[in-house]
Amino acid sequence: MSFKKETPLANAVFWAARKGNLALLQLLLNSGRVDADCRDSYGTTALMVASYSGHYECVKELIMQGADINYQRETGSTALFFASQQGHCDVVKLLFEFGASTEFHTKDGGTALTVASQYGHSKVVDTLLKNGANVHDQLNDGATSLFLAAQEGHVTVIRQLLSSGAKVNQAREDGTAPLWMAAQMGHSEAVKVLLLRGADRDADRQDGSTALFKAALKGHNSVIEELLKFSPSLGLLKNGSTALHAAVVGGNLRSILLLLGANADPTLANKNNELPADLTKSDRILKLLHPKISNGNS
Repeated sequence: MSFKKETPLANAVFWAARKGNLALLQLLLNSGRVDADCRDSYGTTALMVASYSGHYECVKELIMQGADINYQRETGSTALFFASQQGHCDVVKLLFEFGASTEFHTKDGGTALTVASQYGHSKVVDTLLKNGANVHDQLNDGATSLFLAAQEGHVTVIRQLLSSGAKVNQAREDGTAPLWMAAQMGHSEAVKVLLLRGADRDADRQDGSTALFKAALKGHNSVIEELLKFSPSLGLLKNGSTALHAAVVGGNLRSILLLLGANADPTLANKNNELPADLTKSDRILKLLHPKISNGNS
């Protein structure tokens, strides 16, 4: 966080809030010469700074001195947002005791719940949900708290959100679902949980790729193994290719073996009439593919 204060005393208040120096903070506030809601040029308040830094007693002192709990800085962030972002559950609970609201959004649509989910702070997520946070909150691009947790592989948070009613297949505006994102990032345990909770194994995004296609391209073998348990499509996708084509392009031998073991068809051509074997010069990969290709195609 960057601070530009208007007066030396305000500067000292911010320093005390950031460092957790309660005695100095009390001295400054009790002097009557500086307001509890003094702020920098971005609208950051001392309460936000103390909340971000996790200094419980300083947060409490500022609140008792009249600091505005729900004040939003230029970006839309509040003290609750910052405490949630940093995982300071005790501060989050304290802010709720004095009337903090979960309804405020940042300029990109973020809320305390979306940011706590993104950073995997499960205790904060639990506290937020118990205090009325909307599990369906989403960023301006459509990313939900569940999507953000899946992107980072935060399995505990994923379970919490799903148990609180999060929609497992709700995609971002570009069509990317939580399962697709978890697969791309290689988070196999997250993929497993999402599948068990009803995620569409063949959901594709705007480019026509599925979770299996992306995992195959990236060589995320543990993800491929989880997806294959749910019999995803091994045929031609909307992008005009197959997961086996993707695995060959990715060059991961284990990925290719997994798909072949699941009966992926090496004789199936893509939209450019190319077989998977046409997409590699690797002798090792070709040896895997050729025994599987029927006479006349090898």
